[in-house]
Amino acid sequence: MELSDIIPHIEALIFASEKPLTASEMVELINNAFGFMEERINLEQVQMALEGIHEKYQSEFYSFEVIESGGGWQFLTKKPYHKTVVHLNGDKFLKRLSNAALETLAIIAYKQPVTKGEIETIRGVNSDYSVQKLLEKELILISGRNEELPGKPLLYTTSKNFMDYFGINSPDDLPKIKEVLAEQAVDATIIKPEDFMNETDSNTATESSTIIVNAQGELLIDDSISPGNNKASESEDTDDSKNSPE
Repeated sequence: MELSDIIPHIEALIFASEKPLTASEMVELINNAFGFMEERINLEQVQMALEGIHEKYQSEFYSFEVIESGGGWQFLTKKPYHKTVVHLNGDKFLKRLSNAALETLAIIAYKQPVTKGEIETIRGVNSDYSVQKLLEKELILISGRNEELPGKPLLYTTSKNFMDYFGINSPDDLPKIKEVLAEQAVDATIIKPEDFMNETDSNTATESSTIIVNAQGELLIDDSISPGNNKASESEDTDDSKNSPE
């Protein structure tokens, strides 16, 4: 089959599917549909067709697109139209995860497979409710048991719905911890002596910004550059001369 003949079938499959479809699944489905044909399509042909379909729906003419997300290909509404589509299903898309659930989900995503005990050790609180809510929302699933730990506790991993929800194809697509921390890094604040002085004092100390600590533990501008301290010294000299015996 030519690519121009394959493309409509791929679009129909993606549109009708209730879950993201992989290229391999499309190859099997189309070949099963046209089993009587001698020339069967292959994975390379489907992948080339998907690239064309993806490019086609990137046009501004369409309010939706075909992208690979959640482990397969699917039609998704483009971001500018999200607010409109939200009203179609009411509160379904407006409900958000609690902070506790997000913390639990993040731990599972980065530590999977992980037991509930390990989750609670990291969080420092009981996580029964959060784990249950994530299971109900089908964002996580039970993948087995840890045979090495006492009691063989259940192991939790993220689900395909999780990947679909966050627009990734596998846990490997999650941002690295170092990248997240780098984005949150804040430059150090540089404190200058003039920040603690009024405008008049700042003008008199422009020649230097050296700070000294006297015997009483007070912060002072260096006497050598402080006109005020010089005046005080002159005054003390005058007083000493007045008090000295003739």
